[in-house]
Amino acid sequence: MSARSTDHTTITIERHFKAPLSRVFNAWAIPEHKQQWFACHGEWKQLDFQLDFRSGGSESNRTAATDGVVHAYEARYIDVIQNERFIYAFDMMLDEVRISVSLATVSFAPEPGGTKMTFVEQVVFLDGYSDNGSRLMGTEIGFDNLRLYVEGDDGRPN
Repeated sequence: MSARSTDHTTITIERHFKAPLSRVFNAWAIPEHKQQWFACHGEWKQLDFQLDFRSGGSESNRTAATDGVVHAYEARYIDVIQNERFIYAFDMMLDEVRISVSLATVSFAPEPGGTKMTFVEQVVFLDGYSDNGSRLMGTEIGFDNLRLYVEGDDGRPN
């Protein structure tokens, strides 16, 4: 039996987008939009993606890395308030091994010229999994992709 452990940390990221609040919020909420920016590794193969973005809804995303390891993300939306905030709990797995469990809050506010988004993740890394900053780096890459997506085309529907 392997040793059990928990390692807690909090990740806070604030981003400012030159895009309307509804466009930024909908980039999270509409499945076809989220699929355009959510991956942090473009060379990985998408295996499954489902999104039911509402209070009580869920999300599932499974990708295979170039080495064949399956990265799975399973989320449950706890509280969704259109164009203001959402709160969700999620776990991450590598193949069949759960590596972390998180509670995240994403809040939005209009500001001159765009939208302020604040992301706070309270994460518990499990059973000796050594993250070494990869969660923060992957989340930052995802938000860089989000910026490109929401700021990239003024003709895109909100």
